[in-house]
Amino acid sequence: MLRVEHLDVYYNAIQALNDVSIEVPEKSLVTIIGANGAGKSTLLNTIAGLVDGQQGDILIDEIELGGLPAHKRASNGVALVPEGRQIFPDFTVLENLMIGVYSKKDRKEQLKKQLPKIYSLFPRLKERSQQRGGTLSGGEQQMLAISRALISEPKLLMLDEPSMGLAPIFQKTVRDSLLVLKDQGWTILLVEQNASLAMSVADYVYLLEVGRVVAQGPVEQMKENPLVKKAYLGN
Repeated sequence: MLRVEHLDVYYNAIQALNDVSIEVPEKSLVTIIGANGAGKSTLLNTIAGLVDGQQGDILIDEIELGGLPAHKRASNGVALVPEGRQIFPDFTVLENLMIGVYSKKDRKEQLKKQLPKIYSLFPRLKERSQQRGGTLSGGEQQMLAISRALISEPKLLMLDEPSMGLAPIFQKTVRDSLLVLKDQGWTILLVEQNASLAMSVADYVYLLEVGRVVAQGPVEQMKENPLVKKAYLGN
């Protein structure tokens, strides 16, 4: 589904990503773990078209995304749930979800088709459909951010630190929802500093350090990797 090959990204003279190559097969959940500053968010933002200064190839379904603006990448099936959620606080829950189908030609039909699925995954959003986004709890806002991306039926769903700043009960909600989406066959690229959470849902793991992929493998193999065990899972 997604192939990133030999990706270099610069912020002016500073290299943020160095020769990064990853793959996300269709209907799999791949996670990228690493410390703060490793380049995880930069990678997702580059795939989404929010970062310039890149060299290398980004392909989704063999379509080259390099050079396309962010809205064209979204039209090609790339959806990003950004770090910090970034919902529209003055809009209602329903209005936030309507924004998710804005790029669709048949917006009303898409909304009608997807809303029941969204509300089934997150019943609390249905209860709060007319409530302003800014009045929701952090966990509810994360549900809304995920749903806003899902409602467009993307080929690739990317999530950037979805558990950050959430109470344990909502971290569990995020984890459970990821498992449901995985079982439903969504293709997911997850960036998560909580390695234990990430590796409890993932099929394949990349470890990113200082802009480079330093280890990768199936999740059970990576759980035994000395680098991962020492720095992220504890001995």
